[in-house]
Amino acid sequence: MNLFKNNQCSKYVIDYSDPQALHILTNRIQQMIDQYDYQHWVVVCIGTDRSTGDSLGPLVGSKLRLYDYNEKVFGTLDEPVHALNLQDTIDIIQNQYPDSGIIAIDASLGQLTSVGTIQVVNGPLKPGAGVQKNLPEIGHFHITGIVNVGGFMEYFVLQNTRLSIVMKMADLITHAITNTTCWNQNSATYRSPSIGFVDHMIG
Repeated sequence: MNLFKNNQCSKYVIDYSDPQALHILTNRIQQMIDQYDYQHWVVVCIGTDRSTGDSLGPLVGSKLRLYDYNEKVFGTLDEPVHALNLQDTIDIIQNQYPDSGIIAIDASLGQLTSVGTIQVVNGPLKPGAGVQKNLPEIGHFHITGIVNVGGFMEYFVLQNTRLSIVMKMADLITHAITNTTCWNQNSATYRSPSIGFVDHMIG
């Protein structure tokens, strides 16, 4: 049985526009990974391509699929993980990867001053909490990007979120994850994207 080592790193907040954001985010994710004894990790990217603000997770999943890591990335633009199939996805992971850690990724709404920040939080993600949905929790730790302001007409706000900020945050999260040991242990190699997909990473 894999056991959690300590609880020193509970939550980190990084502004995606910080010049050191990639370095900081990579280190924070690695610190979370190092708190566990899991040798392999599954990444679950939650959201939908039908909403700009809620597409952060599927964008990260699709970008991660550009690496040879397909079998352990759930949730892409083509095959999103959302409210209707989240429990089925959890069941698949429990059956196929019972000894793997889980990193959950999702978009979130927050205060105006928090928009553009990425949070790395110890413990499971509670998807749909911002839009009053009661969905199963997932993840040993999770990464959320604050894409817009919450508190009023959340569905409308998500639909009218700027794609620019979502794409930049997705790039940053993708690059940070692929810099960590949990990714490199799986010998990931970059593959050229298909036509129409953004071909750049934050350096």
